[in-house]
Amino acid sequence: MHLLKYLSFTRLPSLKSTQNVRYISLLKDKAYVNGKWVTALDGNSFTVTNPADGSSVGTVPDMSKEDVKSAIDAASQAFRRWNKTTAKERGVILRKWHDGLMANQEDLAKLLTTEMGKPLAESLGEINYGASFLQWFAEEGRRCYGQVIPTPLNGRRVLTIKQAVGVATFITPWNFPNAMITRKAGAALAAGCTVVIKPAEETPYSALALCELAEQAGIPPGVFNVVTCSRENVDQVGKELTMSSDVAAFSFTGSTAVGKQLLAQCASTVKKVGMELGGNAPFIVFNSADIDKAVSGLINSKFRASGQTCVCANRILVQDKIHDEFVEKVAVAMTEQLRLGNGLETSVSQGPLINTAAVAKVENQVKDAISKGAQLVLGGKRSRLGECFFEPTLLTNVTSDMECASNETFGPMAPVFKFKTEEEALSIANDCRHGLAGYFFSNDINQVWRVAEQLEVGMVGINDGIISGCETPFGGYKESGLGREGSHNGLEEFVETKYLCFGGLE
Repeated sequence: MHLLKYLSFTRLPSLKSTQNVRYISLLKDKAYVNGKWVTALDGNSFTVTNPADGSSVGTVPDMSKEDVKSAIDAASQAFRRWNKTTAKERGVILRKWHDGLMANQEDLAKLLTTEMGKPLAESLGEINYGASFLQWFAEEGRRCYGQVIPTPLNGRRVLTIKQAVGVATFITPWNFPNAMITRKAGAALAAGCTVVIKPAEETPYSALALCELAEQAGIPPGVFNVVTCSRENVDQVGKELTMSSDVAAFSFTGSTAVGKQLLAQCASTVKKVGMELGGNAPFIVFNSADIDKAVSGLINSKFRASGQTCVCANRILVQDKIHDEFVEKVAVAMTEQLRLGNGLETSVSQGPLINTAAVAKVENQVKDAISKGAQLVLGGKRSRLGECFFEPTLLTNVTSDMECASNETFGPMAPVFKFKTEEEALSIANDCRHGLAGYFFSNDINQVWRVAEQLEVGMVGINDGIISGCETPFGGYKESGLGREGSHNGLEEFVETKYLCFGGLE
């Protein structure tokens, strides 16, 4: 049974003005604290725009540190009650929340596309992906086991139990505004924690829609809170989320530079920290690979969300004997499969980038590569569709001295490097301070094991370009972060292990 009555829209062929879009029940223009829809204490607000056409989606509260303090206090009070519920009871509520997302997936997807820009089909995929974490942790919370430890001494018994850490705060990104919240919050709530979330200023509406569905699912007041703020207030809000002594755990998904700053702030109160930071994923295609599968894998990995994912292929390394054939087939696939446009339009596979700064970054990397000898095969310029659109781009003859080799692009540019030996490919792939995801295609089973073990990344896709799932641990090596999300590991980020020693026993 649906937790909300929702409006099923007819498809809008073009979003000339988002004022024509009415999200009944799910479009919220207030923050959510202690089970109430609230404005900022000072009454300020900020505007959210649609990157496809620059129109206004609406305004939401521009909250300050005082608002965040209020939310943290509500979460602290709610923790005393929520933590006393059983894992089974929490799981029932999380499962209802999951059902609410699935019942409203079309409206949630349209809302996501409107504020973020990704094609509607991808937004629907994200809603399903996000909901899967609520289902997973609804079940996994009941398996948060301790241990009975054999003791060397008669008269003593020792064991461990797992306990929720307390209030957890999150800062979540704009590229997956639904799933990055559910992946964190699902684990925290299942463990018995309460949460305060600051979503990205570009995409607050997806987070606020989750609040409505959380309330409908029966999540009590103060257990799940969302505070919104503009870029102007993000520094003071971030400091309160990371430095408050009432916060026991903090989790962030975003750039490595910002993550380092937040990590330093968390050190002031020595709280548990989860960091899912930047990537610069290598995508290696060896001579033994099935070229067609590798091409398909690259298109799926590189151009999902217009290249705006932390795990997308960023450095494409192709072995010399198949290089030319691979590039030719990639160019054909890009031409045939990638259609640029508004994400709500039928058959569009590439939406806008999130803002003009993102477009400028891609444009500068393309210009830098070409100035240093790279060859442009496709794209390479801004689109006439709008100021946030950039054409899907393919470059060859890319070398390690180019900016795209060392800096994550976060856009629809595919730079291809040529290599000769396995050792050379691994050297290029591992010559990076990031280590989130890596991909390679090979049909040599000996090579598969060697490369999989030697890639310095937390996640490896072998003959596959899409590897994420609620059952699997998400996280990286080096400067790509700390901790793991999803899988049974995700629950561990929000619990402490307590050791109990019983002495004086006969």
